[in-house]
Amino acid sequence: MSESEIVAAIRPLIAAFDMLDIPYFIGGSIASSAFGMARSTLDIDIIAPVPASAVDSLVVLLKDAYYVSETAVRDAIARRSSFNLVHLKTMLKVDVFVLKDHPYDRQAFERRIAERLDPKADPPALFYLAAAEDIVLNKLNWFQMGGQVSERQWADVIGVLKVQQGALDMHYLRSWAGQLGLMPLLDKALAEAYRDDTEQK
Repeated sequence: MSESEIVAAIRPLIAAFDMLDIPYFIGGSIASSAFGMARSTLDIDIIAPVPASAVDSLVVLLKDAYYVSETAVRDAIARRSSFNLVHLKTMLKVDVFVLKDHPYDRQAFERRIAERLDPKADPPALFYLAAAEDIVLNKLNWFQMGGQVSERQWADVIGVLKVQQGALDMHYLRSWAGQLGLMPLLDKALAEAYRDDTEQK
């Protein structure tokens, strides 16, 4: 999947969010590739506090560009889970995660950063991405929930830690890792990322 395809697949959704004043950020492997080691991905993850009152308008705005199920959208909002869209032109799947009402999730949302995903896109556009520290925390959380066996999730974490070394807010990272029960994994990831860097030198 190229970045141009990614931009094409998310641009109509982001335009709809903008029209309805729904904030968002992009997470998952798209965000980790932007701040760490780039890799191909079949997943586009977007987090947004989609209100139930916006469902009718959102579905109308999306139906020409995506396959979308109104029932799935309403169910995801009620359960604070996720729904998916299929972009008809590229056939790429976009997973929209409804923002959870948890202190960490709210703070991570406030820390989103505007970045350009594809400078060659026409027209070029900025999209909100998860901050690097929150990419690490979320990837570690998914890694832990998945039984600590996903090599891709772990590689994404190591990539962000290596590329962003010296620029990360370590106090924020360690504080939330402790509260989320991720400190052992974070310590292991930091040791691996920085050991590899030392060995290369």
